[in-house]
Amino acid sequence: MSAKAEHRTRMTLRREGWSRGRARPLDIRQGDTVEVIAGKDRGKRGVVERCLPDQQRVAVRGVNLLKRHTRAGVKGNIQGGIVDFDGPIAYSNIMLVCNRCDKTTRIAKTVDADGVRRIVCKRCGEIYERAQV
Repeated sequence: MSAKAEHRTRMTLRREGWSRGRARPLDIRQGDTVEVIAGKDRGKRGVVERCLPDQQRVAVRGVNLLKRHTRAGVKGNIQGGIVDFDGPIAYSNIMLVCNRCDKTTRIAKTVDADGVRRIVCKRCGEIYERAQV
C-alpha cells in the first residue's frame, strides 16, 4: 500500500473512532453467520462473504444490496446492464450468531488443554465451531 493510501485509511479509521487510527483484527471470518444489529437492514441474518480488515468492514450475503450500472465490454466479453452486489457494512453493526444456541452473542477467547486457541459463546458457554470454507 502506498504511503498516501495508508494515510487516507488511517485518517478514515481515526474519524470513525478506532484507536489511534489502527485497524483492530476482526473476530468474524468468512463463512460465519452474523446478524445485523444496526442500520437499514437491522434484524437480517446472512453468511459473511468477505472481510475487509483494513476498512473495518464485512460483506454479508443478502445484506446491503447495491446496484452497479456496467457498460458492455469492447470485445463483447462483458455484458452491460445492472448488477446487484452485496456492499460491505461496518464491523460494529453486526454480531456473531452462535451455531449452538442460535442467538447473537459476544465471544470469549480461551486456550484448550491441547494448547489450541478457541472462541466460546458468552451466552451458552459452548465452544464455537467454524464451518469449513
